[in-house]
Amino acid sequence: MSNTHDVTEFENIMSLDNPIKSTTATRWERKHMIGSSSSASSMKHSSCSSNDDQSMDRFIPNRSSTIMSMNNNNDNENCNCDSEYGKLLQEVSHGSSSTTASSRILAFKNKAPIAKDEHVSSLKVLYSVQGTGVNKPNDAAKVSRHIPSAPTRILDAPELLDDYYLNLMSWGSSNVLAVALAQTVYLWDASTGNIKELMSVEADDDYVSSVSWIQQGGSHIAIGTASNCVQLWDVQAGKQVRSMSGHTSRVGALAWNDHILSSGSRDTTILNHDVRVQQHIVGRMTNHTQEVCGLSWSPDGNYLASGANDNTLCIYDGVSASPKHIMTDHQAAVKALAWSPHERNLLASGGGTADRCIKFWNASLGTMVNSIDTGSQVCALQWSPYEKEILSSHGYAENQLCLWKYPSMAKIKEFKGHTARVLHLASSPDGSLVCSGAADETLRFWNIFASEGKRKSDTTTTGTGSLSRSTKLCLR
Repeated sequence: MSNTHDVTEFENIMSLDNPIKSTTATRWERKHMIGSSSSASSMKHSSCSSNDDQSMDRFIPNRSSTIMSMNNNNDNENCNCDSEYGKLLQEVSHGSSSTTASSRILAFKNKAPIAKDEHVSSLKVLYSVQGTGVNKPNDAAKVSRHIPSAPTRILDAPELLDDYYLNLMSWGSSNVLAVALAQTVYLWDASTGNIKELMSVEADDDYVSSVSWIQQGGSHIAIGTASNCVQLWDVQAGKQVRSMSGHTSRVGALAWNDHILSSGSRDTTILNHDVRVQQHIVGRMTNHTQEVCGLSWSPDGNYLASGANDNTLCIYDGVSASPKHIMTDHQAAVKALAWSPHERNLLASGGGTADRCIKFWNASLGTMVNSIDTGSQVCALQWSPYEKEILSSHGYAENQLCLWKYPSMAKIKEFKGHTARVLHLASSPDGSLVCSGAADETLRFWNIFASEGKRKSDTTTTGTGSLSRSTKLCLR
């Protein structure tokens, strides 16, 4: 009987007609058994069941407290905003403006704020290569006229002192160029090419430190010396008219305003001389703390600009003893000064090696209009009388001249040829020629500002014939 029962049971199993049941309860059966237990023992049975589950199968945590709907059609609008994470996710998805900086750790905002100027060392410009001024120079500007790259004539100028703080060249209204070479002043007549010696200082340790033609008439020239005096010479008569004292050190800068002659000295003072009266000193300015190396009166005579080795630029209202404005933006000596013939009260100033900038000022307001880093020491500046252009001469490292378009300050052209720093610039009375004097002891004449018609009609000759580009004349 037992054998028959065993055979029947084996056949039922092998037929696979009925579902195969395991002796071990399934997981849902265990949960159903736990859920059907009494409420009094539910906590105890739940704890036991959890332990049993962990021992028998993987543990699945309860995520009912965090609901994150990933419905793309609703664009996260179904997020559970009751939870902190849900609120944050909703704010990010909607770009809420109320999101605080602490919740949006990585977010695109405006550009980083510009650093303050205080972090920049005043000597940093010494080692920089690119321009760091207010405005960087643009690409080369285009001009319609042809500007020759080579000088039209060259004069040898032996013993032209290599001193940044001196002003040794001036072109008068009578078309005569005055050049100081060591102890002597020479005059070169541009219309005839004649050269003559005007004067020489006598002491061995003395030398000429500045020259400046009177603006009107062209018959008188002021000469500053290392022996602290200012001499006034009548060129036509070839004699000294008077000698004016008052400084205690060399006089390196001179500037005329009608009958008023201003002189700047290494003793840090500026004196205004009325050359018509015996008591010639009518004003004394003592605002600079180092040698005064730049002086220039505005064309209308309303302002006097002064630059010094103390890196400051002062603008005086007439003959007032106190400056109207004191500008400290330059980071080196301020020697190069030039007033614009096109815009009233517009002044250009150039800084030395540690500055390298050309800055433009509104003299009436004392505000800086523009600034450009030229990349090298600025020695002299000269405005064009025909166009809104300004010419600058430079020292290390290129020793070049640069022509700029104002106010964009796009570089028009560079002029090279000097082998040492170009310390001086002077323009002919009609503006057709510019003379550059350098420490390489040469004077070079350039047709930079002249128009085409003026250049073709320029027939400057010497006593022996027309000067060619390669002709060299020695001033001594």
